[in-house]
Amino acid sequence: MQTTVALATAPFTGTDHEFVFTEVEIDDPRPDEVLVRIVATGLCHTDLTVPTMLPVEMFPTVMGHEGTGVVEAIGADVEGIEVGDHVVMSFRSCGACGPCGAGDVGYCDQHILLNYMGMRPDGSTTLRRGEETVFGSFFGQSSFARHSLAYADNCVVVPKDLDLALLAPFGCGFQTGAGTVLNVLRPHPTESLVVYGAGAVGLAAVAAACGAGVETVIAVDPVPARRRLAEGYGAVALDPNAGADDPGTAPVVDRVKELTGGGAAYAIDTTALPAVVQQAQHSLRSRGTLMALGLGAPEYPIDAIDLLQSGKVIRSSIEGDSDPQLMIPELIRRRAEGGFDVDHLVTSYPFERIADAIADTTSGKVVKAVLTW
Repeated sequence: MQTTVALATAPFTGTDHEFVFTEVEIDDPRPDEVLVRIVATGLCHTDLTVPTMLPVEMFPTVMGHEGTGVVEAIGADVEGIEVGDHVVMSFRSCGACGPCGAGDVGYCDQHILLNYMGMRPDGSTTLRRGEETVFGSFFGQSSFARHSLAYADNCVVVPKDLDLALLAPFGCGFQTGAGTVLNVLRPHPTESLVVYGAGAVGLAAVAAACGAGVETVIAVDPVPARRRLAEGYGAVALDPNAGADDPGTAPVVDRVKELTGGGAAYAIDTTALPAVVQQAQHSLRSRGTLMALGLGAPEYPIDAIDLLQSGKVIRSSIEGDSDPQLMIPELIRRRAEGGFDVDHLVTSYPFERIADAIADTTSGKVVKAVLTW
């Protein structure tokens, strides 16, 4: 069948994030596949970063990995999903390897193959434009499209009375931020957390921590509107540029230490900016943990002396160590009970305004852009 996609035709360079709307042919679902009519897709930093990394041979390609929609067809082997179901789509996992068997589906042995290679595991592609191959299967969905081929393992059935545009970020960004707090760090209410970067991932972490009763949560971001959003959850918001021209104002690391009695128990970096990552490290108390979540800089320095003298832990997390089949329903439950209030972080755009959504997101004008058909 024919469908419309937002196509990345060549590797992105600098601030060039051009998507071209075009018609392509999408396969009928195979026995293990699910055809979803897309209602909304979150715009994630990863959708703009990965096309800067892919080789030219993997273009044209369709990005999008926070899709939601309505199931239109299922393969003969699909169980637990029916035509007409509303679904939130997330990342794929094989379900058969050691990490999957242990419940660590984000660390699936086949993670790269299933989510990033632009094709099915057997090497076939799901999309074509005339005789031209179009790469897709991004996170097992490529949901910058009117229709998507997905799988039972990355489709989470949700109640039909929920707004699919508001749920789109639950597939990745909100799941990553909240999961890092709830699944990995699991802070005690008396402990402290500082989050560097109050975008979608960072504010989801703040929302989850405050909703879980953590008494001292700090958000560091240069954008005043984002600091106000963090304060709305009960966090202390700090401007990292405050004091740059005022010798009497303490730098951000000193302020964090003042607020936490010597250093935070936990820090999350969502920026991948080398200087900010090091600030996050220095903000920790002895034996504190830094979670590096940002995708961007290929490397950044760690203060080895500080690390060796403090017993600090520096680690990362894929999708907040979440199993989407468990985590997405859990976040929906917390949302309904008022413990994960994130609806106001979402700004919807018609898919045709994807350029505006990108510009507003990268400028900090909006926190989470969601594209709708």
